[in-house]
Amino acid sequence: MSSSDEDEVLKAGEEDEEVEKKEISGQEDQLTLESCPLTQDMMAKSLSLLCRTGNGLSHAYVRLDLKSKGLTDLALISSFIHLRYLDFSCNHLSDFSPLANLTQLLWVKGDGNLLQRFEGQPFGQLTYLQWLSFANNRLFDVKGIGGPALETLNLTGNGIQTMQGLEYHNLTNLVTLELRGNCLETTDGIYLPNLRHLYLAQNNLKRLEGLEKLEHLKTLHLRDNQLETLDGLSPNMKCLQYLNVRGNLISSMRALRNLVSAGQTLTALVLLENPLAKTDDYRMYVISHLSQLERLDKDPITAEEKSAAQEKEFDEEYAEDREDN
Repeated sequence: MSSSDEDEVLKAGEEDEEVEKKEISGQEDQLTLESCPLTQDMMAKSLSLLCRTGNGLSHAYVRLDLKSKGLTDLALISSFIHLRYLDFSCNHLSDFSPLANLTQLLWVKGDGNLLQRFEGQPFGQLTYLQWLSFANNRLFDVKGIGGPALETLNLTGNGIQTMQGLEYHNLTNLVTLELRGNCLETTDGIYLPNLRHLYLAQNNLKRLEGLEKLEHLKTLHLRDNQLETLDGLSPNMKCLQYLNVRGNLISSMRALRNLVSAGQTLTALVLLENPLAKTDDYRMYVISHLSQLERLDKDPITAEEKSAAQEKEFDEEYAEDREDN
């Protein structure tokens, strides 16, 4: 085994150990928490929105707000089968199996709990669920997440390190995916052909991979990562309208070549807080190469700027000189 292979094995072992430590820590937190199960009294005070039931023969409350109740157990909820809107954010929950009976759920918010993995949880069985948020939990991967009707998924502020294992065939209707504030180093694995909006700010992204599969993507938000180039943007992204790469490490104007081929429908671009943005004539150079843009770095592009950019000539030597400086 070469030294580089040994380094990779050691690195993988360290990462597995770190994940295990965090999972054990989460288990210890659960052990030290005082038990606080859901009660009938809590239910009575938290139900609202009286609606007809699915068969139209009776009425039932369909909204339940259990935010910040200190809950550790949701067992009682399993009998409230008519619920459609459920908020149990800011509790101490890790087991959501009681939701399996709530087949009418449309909207679920579970931010600020102790969920460590989707595998073994019932969300993929909820055939009408359209909106799901588990921001600021303890997730490290996305294995097991699914839902035939799911359109919006928010996993902001977890510890997700990879998108490998994402079961895209179980997320065919997903339109918006929020992954801000995780630990991703690559976009590889996000194969969601109907995705329209992807938010990946504040990760550790160093590589853009697999984006050619996102043919319907309109919004790509990559602020505050570690990207040095825009390699990975693809001409297949024929619907892309908004790209934000603010606060990365992009230094070469030649990185914009990928935008020229991949950004034919791009109308808004944010490149602030990159070394590139400090280059002389940077704004004029971008406008001259992306004439379809309407906004650059949050500021509208004026007709005068477009006219001036068309008249100004930039050759490859200019780009190379600016890269060398």
